[in-house]
Amino acid sequence: MSAGRRGNPFAALTVLSLGLFMTLLDVTIVNVAIPQLLDSLGASIDEALWVINAYTLVLGVLLITAGRLGDIFGPRNVYLVGTALFTLSSAACGLANSPGALIAARAVQGAGAALLTPQPLAIVLPLFPPERRGSAFAINGVVAGVAAVLGPTVGGLIVTHWNWRGIFFVNLPVGVLSMVLTLWIVPDLRSGRGHRLDLSGVAVATLSLTLVLFGLIEGQRYDWGQVSGFVSIPLLIAAGVVLFGVFLWMQKRRQTGGREPLVPFALFRDRNYSLMLGVGAAMQLGLSGLFLPFTIYLQSVLGLTALQAGLVYVPSSIISMVMTPILGRLTDRIGGKYILMSGLALFGLGTAMQAIVAGVDTSRWAFLPGVILSGFGLAGIFVPMITVAMGEVPPPLAGAASGLINTTRQVGGALGFAIVGAILQNRLAVSLRDEAAARAGALPAQARSGFIQGFSNAGSSGLEVGAGQTGGGAKPPPGTPLAVAHQIAAVARAVFDHAFVSAMKWSMIVPALVLFAASASCVAIRQRRRTQQPEAAPGAVVA
Repeated sequence: MSAGRRGNPFAALTVLSLGLFMTLLDVTIVNVAIPQLLDSLGASIDEALWVINAYTLVLGVLLITAGRLGDIFGPRNVYLVGTALFTLSSAACGLANSPGALIAARAVQGAGAALLTPQPLAIVLPLFPPERRGSAFAINGVVAGVAAVLGPTVGGLIVTHWNWRGIFFVNLPVGVLSMVLTLWIVPDLRSGRGHRLDLSGVAVATLSLTLVLFGLIEGQRYDWGQVSGFVSIPLLIAAGVVLFGVFLWMQKRRQTGGREPLVPFALFRDRNYSLMLGVGAAMQLGLSGLFLPFTIYLQSVLGLTALQAGLVYVPSSIISMVMTPILGRLTDRIGGKYILMSGLALFGLGTAMQAIVAGVDTSRWAFLPGVILSGFGLAGIFVPMITVAMGEVPPPLAGAASGLINTTRQVGGALGFAIVGAILQNRLAVSLRDEAAARAGALPAQARSGFIQGFSNAGSSGLEVGAGQTGGGAKPPPGTPLAVAHQIAAVARAVFDHAFVSAMKWSMIVPALVLFAASASCVAIRQRRRTQQPEAAPGAVVA
C-alpha cells in the first residue's frame, strides 16, 4: 500500500504543493493586511517593507544552501524540517506585539520557507520525464492560483472581522497536514553522491544583499544621506554591490579542485537556464511592484475594507488558476518560448492599465480590464519558465539549479519591494509637500505654515500610510477651534489621497517596464527538440 502511494508521482507532487500553497497563502494574505498591520503596530512604510523583506531576504539568501542540504540529507527530510520551522514561526508572527518582533519572526519564517521551497523540484525531476514536466508543473500553477484566490478573500475576512494576527495562524493546520501527508506519500529520494556546504559564500551573499536592501528600504528616512558618522546610504549600497562581486569571485575559485560552490557555473552553459534566472527575477519584481502600492491605495485612499480590496484581485487569480493547466499542457506540445513572452507582456500591460486608471475616487470595477489581463499573463509565466529553465539540467545539479532559480526570483521580489518602496516613499514625500502647499490656501492664514511644515517633515520621520492615517503630517495644535480642526482634517485627507495616487503611478512604472523588457529577452530562448526520456533519472534512489 505504501509503495503504491509512493510510486505515484502526481500524488507526491500534489502533497508537496501544500508547502507552496502555505508560503503563497502567507504572502497574499500579508499583502492584503498591510494597511491594518501598519495601523495596529503604528508602523511606517519602511517598517512594513522590512516585514515583507525580512522574510524575502532570508528566503532568497538561503535557498541555494537549502538546495544543497536537500542533496545531503534528502529533499523530503529537509522539506519536513522547513515546514515545521515555517509553521512554528507563523505562530510567533501572530503573537508579535511590535514591528521589531514581527520582523524577527518573519525572518525565521523566511528560513523555514527557504528549506522547503527548493525540495519539490529536486524530487519531481527524477519522477517525471521532460515531456511530462509541463503538465506536472501545472499542478503547482493550480495550487498557486487557489492560494491567490483564497489569500485575499480569506485574509480580507480575517482582517475585517478579526484582526491581522489571524492571517498567520491559518498556516498552522496547513503546515501540520503537509507534514503528515509528506511522511505518508512522498518518497525519500537521494542523489547518491556527497555534497559540501560553502558557508563563506553564504555569509558574503547574505551581507551583500542585506546592505543593498537596507539602503533601498531606509534611504528615504535618511534623505539618501548620512546614517551615522561616515556611514551613508550610498556607501551601504555601494558596499553591497562590491561584496556581491567578491561573492562571484569566491564562487569562480570554487568551480575546480573538488570544492563544491554554492553556484555551479556549469549551469550557465545552458542559455535557456541563464535567461530564465533573469525572467524569474523580473516576474517577482513585477508582482511586488503591483501589490505593495496598489493594496495600500485600495484601502488607504479608496477606503475599501481588507475583504473588498482582496476581492479586487480574485478575477485575476481565478483566470490564472483555470488557464495554468491548459497552458502547461500546451507548453509540453509546443515549448514555452512564445507562451512565456505573451504572459510577461500581458502581465506588464495589466499592471500599467491599473496604474493609468487609478484616481482618488476610481470605482473598483474600473480596474477589472487590467486585473483580467494580469490573470492571463500570470498563467503564462510560471509553468513555461520552469519548464524552459529545468529542461536540460542534469539530475546531480537539480538541487542547486532549483535553489538558484528560486533564489533569483526571491531576490528579484525583495529588490522589487525595496525599489518600488523607495520610489513610493520618495515621490510621496515630494507630492505631500507640493499638495500641501497647493491646498493650504483653503485654510485660515494662521494654520497654513504649520500645515505645510507638517507634511514637509513627514518623509524624514517615517511615512505612515495605514487605512486610518494621512501621511504623518498636519495635526492641529492643541487649542485649535473645532471647526478649524475639522477643516484641517478634510484638507489633509485630500492632500494625502492626491499625493499617494501620484506617487503610486510613479512606483508602478518601473515593474511594468521590467516585465516588458523580460518579455523581449525571451526572443533568445532556444527551442528544443522533443525527445523521449526515461521515467527516472539515473542515480536517484529511494532511501
